[in-house]
Amino acid sequence: MVQATRKLAEFAHGLTYEAIPTEVRERCKQLILDLAGNIVRARHDAESTKSVVNMLRRLGYTYGDCTVLGDGETYSAPGAAMLNGTLAHSLDFDDTHAAGSIHSGAPITPAVFAAAELVGASGKQVIAAIVAGYEIQIRLSLALGPSDHYDRGYHPTATCGIFGAAAAAGKILGLNADELESAFGIALSQSAGSMQFLHEGGWTKRSHVGQAAMNGLIAATMAQEGFKGAVDAFEGDAGFFHAYAPNANPERAIDGLMSTWETMNVGVKPYPSCRYSHAPLDALIELQSKHGIEPGDIKSVVVGVSETGWKIIGDPEDQKHNPKSVVDGQFSMPFCAAVGLRTGGLKWDDYELHLKNPDTLAMCKRIETRIDEKADAAFPDNMAGSVSIECATGTFTAYVETPKGEPDNFLTNNELMDKFAGLAAPYIEQRSLRELSSGILGLEAVEDMGNLLKFSRAGSSLALAGE
Repeated sequence: MVQATRKLAEFAHGLTYEAIPTEVRERCKQLILDLAGNIVRARHDAESTKSVVNMLRRLGYTYGDCTVLGDGETYSAPGAAMLNGTLAHSLDFDDTHAAGSIHSGAPITPAVFAAAELVGASGKQVIAAIVAGYEIQIRLSLALGPSDHYDRGYHPTATCGIFGAAAAAGKILGLNADELESAFGIALSQSAGSMQFLHEGGWTKRSHVGQAAMNGLIAATMAQEGFKGAVDAFEGDAGFFHAYAPNANPERAIDGLMSTWETMNVGVKPYPSCRYSHAPLDALIELQSKHGIEPGDIKSVVVGVSETGWKIIGDPEDQKHNPKSVVDGQFSMPFCAAVGLRTGGLKWDDYELHLKNPDTLAMCKRIETRIDEKADAAFPDNMAGSVSIECATGTFTAYVETPKGEPDNFLTNNELMDKFAGLAAPYIEQRSLRELSSGILGLEAVEDMGNLLKFSRAGSSLALAGE
């Protein structure tokens, strides 16, 4: 039997900042910055936020020592992890790992932030912890087989994310390998996240990522206090691999540790929608710009994606043609394409502007989503896509294998700063915004993560005033 649980615990415990290649450290900082902008904007703009904040206040999770980015209040550690995690995924604008079909930062980084504020961790400790969490979460998804896991109704960002969060938070808290094994065993009973939201339009995709962050932190803390978790959490007869997928490959969970860095295979999003829609959006924008296509010229559009992507953003067609909510729109290829064709892109504010726009909704119904054999063959290494636009003047086609933001087509630091500022600037004063972004990109020099996070408090100069 492959001892994946033990080997991943030893990996997390033993990983040091110095052992991480320079390019991985740099990418980690870029991913933190990308996530931070998402959290700040979602704190104020996501329609689901108010209910989560009110829940946390009602249950006594406020008035603690931990920061929620973009929020003037302070929270308890689990409350901050829950809210930061939920916010990080609320715009669906956060990072993705194509092969794992997974978002990594949203469940992991918030757990690390909360743990770091509890113990006064340094920037180097934060980087090492987040990288450990990313590597574990991604490998677990790869071991399960993302399509098989999805077919059982699970959302791997959350189900695998809790283990990444537990490992990362546990590393900040100073757990040894035995304690990390127990943390994995405790987290096993909390590993959850249903894809039913796709059918009902619910907000739970956001909240169960926040719960993964919170529960990962709790699992690590319980283990540190001596609570014993189930043994063989991953490979056991009732463990993660056997219970959550039909044909898991446990070897994949430990393959290439310390030599292959899956963190480098994480991409970021230029559009606030499901990642499967990004290659087609790139293709649409390219065709429109190249050929001067006007919305009124378009007779029909056929979008091609992988089978896994089609299940998420193309089926059922009637529902995708008639999005009712932001969540519906984020997972509707016809809606995303319609906005892209009418505006030349897709921004967060477009949901409010277009979900009830009759011209956009009429355009939706002229857009068909299909399984593209070439895109399907490129999956899971790439979330590729194709587009065919039929106009009165002819038919124009394009295929994009590697969408903007993927590891081989990554955003530059300037592009990441622009995305961050575009999301966070309405809610954080400019001086604090500069301090926060430059501090994240220079995180190895930060002595106390909590002092840096204070710059994120909405509209305040608390950190500048030395609070």
